[in-house]
Amino acid sequence: MPQRQPLSTFKAEFFKALAHPLRIAVLDALREGELTVNEISQRFGVESANTSQQLAVLRNKNIVSTRKEGASVYYSVVDPAVFRLLDVARDIFNNHLVGVRTLLEEIERERPPK
Repeated sequence: MPQRQPLSTFKAEFFKALAHPLRIAVLDALREGELTVNEISQRFGVESANTSQQLAVLRNKNIVSTRKEGASVYYSVVDPAVFRLLDVARDIFNNHLVGVRTLLEEIERERPPK
């Protein structure tokens, strides 16, 4: 079996890190600026432990970074290009929905009248 290319492996691991609804939501929330675990937990109605776990996945892949100020730890996105990636994913999703809607409209037009 041929060895996987390092770039393909990096991409796969990067996308795995994004493969959770809360992680995506957190990244979208970080567009507005830094947030603490408590702020994120309150915003999404999840336990701090769950939030911390999801942030650790993003931190381990260098997608978010931390800054400590007093007792608070602030999270931010390392590379704002991740927001463009999320925007492209949303565009792809929207395009898919448009295609599905068009298909449903065609099916409805072809349905014989009752």
